[in-house]
Amino acid sequence: MLNPVSPVLPSIESWFRKEFLSPRRLFFNVVFYGTQLALFSVGWYLQETNQRLAALNQLTYSVWVSRGAGLTLAFDAGLLLIPMLRNVIRLVRPKLIWLLPMDENIWFHRQVAYSTAFWAMVHTTAHYVNFFNVERTQVRLESALDIHYTQAGGITGHFMLFTMLLMYTTAHHKIRQQCFEAFWYTHHLAFFFFLALYSHATGCFVRDSVQPDYIKSFPFYSTRHCLGYESWRFIVWPGIAYFFERVYREYRARRETELSKVLVHPSGAMELRIIKPDFTYTAGQWLFLQVPEISRWQWHPFTITSAPEDPYISVHIRQVGDWTHALGERLGCGPSVVAAMTKAAMDGVEKEDGSKGMRRDFVELDAGCVTRPSPRIRIDGAYGAPAGDVFDNEVAILIGAGIGVTPFASILRHIWYRQQRGSVGLLRRVEFFWVCRDAPSFGWFQSLLHEIEVSQSDPNFLRINIYLTQKVKENMFWNIVVNDLGAEYDPLTLLHTRTMFGRPDWNCIYRRIQEAIEFGQYLPGRETQLRTRVGSYFCGPSALAAVIKEATQQHTSQSVVFSFSKEHF
Repeated sequence: MLNPVSPVLPSIESWFRKEFLSPRRLFFNVVFYGTQLALFSVGWYLQETNQRLAALNQLTYSVWVSRGAGLTLAFDAGLLLIPMLRNVIRLVRPKLIWLLPMDENIWFHRQVAYSTAFWAMVHTTAHYVNFFNVERTQVRLESALDIHYTQAGGITGHFMLFTMLLMYTTAHHKIRQQCFEAFWYTHHLAFFFFLALYSHATGCFVRDSVQPDYIKSFPFYSTRHCLGYESWRFIVWPGIAYFFERVYREYRARRETELSKVLVHPSGAMELRIIKPDFTYTAGQWLFLQVPEISRWQWHPFTITSAPEDPYISVHIRQVGDWTHALGERLGCGPSVVAAMTKAAMDGVEKEDGSKGMRRDFVELDAGCVTRPSPRIRIDGAYGAPAGDVFDNEVAILIGAGIGVTPFASILRHIWYRQQRGSVGLLRRVEFFWVCRDAPSFGWFQSLLHEIEVSQSDPNFLRINIYLTQKVKENMFWNIVVNDLGAEYDPLTLLHTRTMFGRPDWNCIYRRIQEAIEFGQYLPGRETQLRTRVGSYFCGPSALAAVIKEATQQHTSQSVVFSFSKEHF
């Protein structure tokens, strides 16, 4: 009889090896968790050896554990806000990217959050035992309920646990995707969380006196008898830095912005073209967008799809949630407009505009026909992004899945502009992969891809690879059969490149690129003794990112070095 658990073991082993034993992760884990264990040990030791706290030390292990975990929690709380200093990261990224993974700030924020949750459970459990033992042994004439619910330490501690419960549950990726508003609002409870954290020690539980020694001035307890670590003096500085960053972002976002044009694409994608004279960015970056008429508080992240050389800023927005649907209705491109366009595209209907190889898979909304004026738009940014480093590689592999193609629209357009100027840096080849579930999505950037494709003087510089993963409907199937035979253009995308059906085999793709480079077939004139840098840039689901990253690691050799970067918001 087959063991149903056996197929799971290799996947667990592979996950453990990637998360904990790869060189960079191993170094991070040793430094990060080693620092935490060291702080826990220091907190334990200082409490256990403090003679002034001999009475409290009668509680033994529970009080030592709670003090060690509390010091570690203070360290984690200080780290939580540092990855969120987006403007600071944007400034230091070019100088420190060689040393620190500056594009992994959200990942690092999550690791600190996981560690905070763990030490919070340890700290809370130990304190529950402490309070019970205080009442049992009468070290102090206090009841456990009084310490829990009438003293500052217990009140702020339970409040922080409640806010953590809300923030952690709504931060799950499925909730963020389906109800971003829940994530957005609950995460802003962090303001109250940190206020409770900074005032947590005012309860003066750790003291050498029978009663708390309170004073009228800040921090409202006397350090003469209250012998806490006073860690708030150090962790308050990231909070102050984050406060000023948010003030600066609010000031910058209030500058004049004009919504100049709205285009509607199939599958619910809206293209907003915005004019903001003092806004600067690089290709592949992203911004936060707010529409006060829909929500005064919500800021949503979107990738910039225009190039820095364009006279406008464009973002593509897919209508998948409450906020985006409300925006579509407000702009006059609600479900009825999108449904009609999607049906036509799914049936393979061509919308010719008179130019060979071109079609207009969008509807431009006429501002003069709209009874209400365009809503006021506010933008904040630009931030990120790892894909801006494409010109530092000899070969760039750009991979977008669905709407994840948006950063590469900006990068491809920017490459095209730089080609016209003859300044593409080290870049000699570009491989562009676009994986879509349905055919209407191809209309988002068909005109851009066609323009770039026909403008290539070197046919080997840019190669476009488009994959359709969804089952083809009958109407579309017959459209392909009738129009594809002997045609110069692909009937789905109207590009010279043919659409491939099914999911790409990434191991096979990377193996072929590696072998072609090593055999001198991929980059003419390449010297075999030199190392070729191939940068892979991905935007899309995390599951697909893991597969592509593993393929880059498997096919890295002494002569071909693959790197991998994923877009993070």
